[in-house]
Amino acid sequence: MMELAFASATELAAGLNAGRHGSRDLLEMYLQRVEMLDGGIQAIVARDFERARAAADAADAARARGKSLGPLHGLPMTVKDSIDVAGLPTTWGNPALRDNIARTDAQVVQRLKAAGAIIFGKTNVPLMLADWQSYNALHGTTNNPWDRDRTPGGSSGGSAAALAAGLAGFEYGSDIGGSLRIPAHFCGIYAHKPTWDLVPPAGHWVAPGPRMDISVVGPMGRSAADLQLGLELTAGPDGAQARALRLALPPCPHTQVRGFRVAVLLDAPQAEVDAQVQAAIEDVARFLEGQGAKVSRTARPEVDFDTVARDITLLVRATTSVRMPPEDYARFQQQRASLDAADDSYPARFAHGITATHREWLQANLRRYAMQQAWERFFTEWDVLICPPASTVAFKHDHHDPRHERLVPVNGRMRPAIDQVFWAGLAGLAYLPATVAPAGSSSQGLPIGVQIVGRAYGDLTCIGLALLLEQGFRGFEPPPHFV
Repeated sequence: MMELAFASATELAAGLNAGRHGSRDLLEMYLQRVEMLDGGIQAIVARDFERARAAADAADAARARGKSLGPLHGLPMTVKDSIDVAGLPTTWGNPALRDNIARTDAQVVQRLKAAGAIIFGKTNVPLMLADWQSYNALHGTTNNPWDRDRTPGGSSGGSAAALAAGLAGFEYGSDIGGSLRIPAHFCGIYAHKPTWDLVPPAGHWVAPGPRMDISVVGPMGRSAADLQLGLELTAGPDGAQARALRLALPPCPHTQVRGFRVAVLLDAPQAEVDAQVQAAIEDVARFLEGQGAKVSRTARPEVDFDTVARDITLLVRATTSVRMPPEDYARFQQQRASLDAADDSYPARFAHGITATHREWLQANLRRYAMQQAWERFFTEWDVLICPPASTVAFKHDHHDPRHERLVPVNGRMRPAIDQVFWAGLAGLAYLPATVAPAGSSSQGLPIGVQIVGRAYGDLTCIGLALLLEQGFRGFEPPPHFV
């Protein structure tokens, strides 16, 4: 069974549905790997092995009776800690929430279970999901399977590490500032950030509430096909919307690389990109050209990138401020009041975002609307934009505070790690879909991913190009120490 550890979810599901392997056997293989290997990376922080075994036995018994439980019939998987699974803790990495046991499943968990999936654990996150590393005082530090001295990314870092190490068959995470895309890039797997509000986020929150601005939930896997399957199983309206709305995502317009219209963005002054990351994405562009795609390295949307860099901080921080304790919020109000009007530093942007007035939010939303219209015009001529998911490969663990003072090496110079939020914000701020797929590796053997950004509701086009890259250019490769 161990040869199946790194199979894609779609391959595993096909084998289960064809009877080539049983659910209980597949589950035990993953549980054995967790017991043997997870101690070195600490990806899975909540274990639900006995309930999973009972569910796997039930899945095998149903199959023996000729009954199908759905496309994922008996597939073992994990989900991110912040996504509710009934009976398991949802902690957001916060010791104060260690006893916060979910009473019901999140909407995506309900849909995955309805498709036959078996969830046997939950994966680690940073404190309140607010980091591109995955560590907290409750569950410790998750290490990158490619190099344990480095981060797997965040906030879906435990999710990416578990997939890369072959500890689970499938995963589901979330993203507001790159939290699906950066871990996929750092760990060499696939992830898809859906168009905003395409997948219902109910159950991904410390307490019930409305949709969070920019924030999405989305699938992660070892194949682009996993992303498409995961999206198809979980997307679509819920609650009152489901009484009237039906989802009809447009299919990818191309079945081969020839015909794709691809814009390429390798670097930006707002977030300088390391040469090795640029080279990997240039290799993708050359492959696409060689296969007959129309490729431009100069085509750009009429979007001001400085505004993207500022407004992603403002709008993300305005969104997350709702869960900030009153005393912390008051401290940021005092900090803002003491700022010089000309101060455009990251701490100043952060404070302005946390304490943004309703009028300031509305003004930023107007700027976002203009960006969305510019992207719509751009995507009448181009199918996708490919660009870096982040400026660097996975960097070494650095837990010192404040976060904005942490530095990472970019082209031989130390640069603020926080600058990289620009690459997440490029798609996130405008509610656009984005897929990350493997693109290459660094001189140190670390994974490099490519971010494929598409027009709103063009999710299947982003994933479709990732599928073609997987078939003809590069796919998932397991880290050598976990094979």
